[in-house]
Amino acid sequence: MKIKKFYGFTLKDATKRMKEELGSESVILSTRVVKNEEKFGDRTVFEVTAGMEEEELEEKEKKLPNEIKEPTSTSIKSKVDKKENVQQELEQLTAKIYKQKQILSYEKKEEPRYPKISDNYPKIKEIENLLTLRDVDPEIIETIISEMKKNKGFLGTDYENQLFTTISSLIPVAEFTVQKGKEKKIISFVGPTGVGKTTCIAKLALISKIIHKLDIGLITMDTYRLGALDQLKIFSEISNIELEIAYEPKDIVSAVRKFKTKDLIFIDTVGRSQNNLELLKDIKQFVSSVKVDETFLVLNSTSSLKNMLDIAEKFEIFNYNGLIFTKLDESVSFGNLLNLSSKIEIPIKFLTNGQTIPDDIIAADSDFVANLVISGKLNR
Repeated sequence: MKIKKFYGFTLKDATKRMKEELGSESVILSTRVVKNEEKFGDRTVFEVTAGMEEEELEEKEKKLPNEIKEPTSTSIKSKVDKKENVQQELEQLTAKIYKQKQILSYEKKEEPRYPKISDNYPKIKEIENLLTLRDVDPEIIETIISEMKKNKGFLGTDYENQLFTTISSLIPVAEFTVQKGKEKKIISFVGPTGVGKTTCIAKLALISKIIHKLDIGLITMDTYRLGALDQLKIFSEISNIELEIAYEPKDIVSAVRKFKTKDLIFIDTVGRSQNNLELLKDIKQFVSSVKVDETFLVLNSTSSLKNMLDIAEKFEIFNYNGLIFTKLDESVSFGNLLNLSSKIEIPIKFLTNGQTIPDDIIAADSDFVANLVISGKLNR
């Protein structure tokens, strides 16, 4: 491809000059405003850089007079130096196009490369843009920046690690521990429909039995959802873990009494919408019939923060003390793990990242969650 430049006091004039010489099929590579007192005096002119395949350009040049006519009063006196270094022009154009692409990508909020943050923008702005892209709440972003500023080396060469450490410190997590042979521990799982409570219980029950050698008992209240009982019954038979069904509150009391020698008892509650407070109170009546040691609120990680906060508020009647986020493998960002846990100040207990039992469950770790939030990727 050959490169030629055309000038005019207006962009229209320069473009017209280009089309007259090269034809309408020529390609505009770039435009800019230039000043050259030697050529144009103190006037500002427009420069159009155009390109055309060499064969086509040679054909056009054969049809042109030997001398290019002097420009009229509405044009600029200019001659194209045909001995220009074409390679240099191409390199300049490539650099300009690449730079323009970077600017457009930034304006479209495409994912910035992390942790190599560009020097073209202020570091604080880069951090804000990255966290906004990861769906971190604006209030949490302000808190993160504020906490980072307390560090003496703020925005130094190690500021990516500062960001990671700060986010990790804001994520509450808690271990789940049970000792074999000690007094039994009863755990209930609550949450809206379809979040994966039953699958979570199956994973934890099997891990507790096989890896930690604990004696496990299962109690389910979910006699409403189609196939829920069959699912647990099949799991119970395969895993050789005892299962009891509670149709009313007194059944839970009987089941707990039957499981008095167990190390760990999991209670699977019925999934209900947070907007149906009457049904939530019914579940509360069931669970309150026995002494529950811990209650985990199970949430879908793909839900919006607004929806998560509403669920968290409505399910407060259960006095839950731990969070489980499910369906991480279906999420496109993980900012809400940080948003919710830090806003309601309830620790994360477990994360699930698939349907495989018992593999796809992870004990919560603040550094692991911080990496999820920053990278936006789940490395399975």
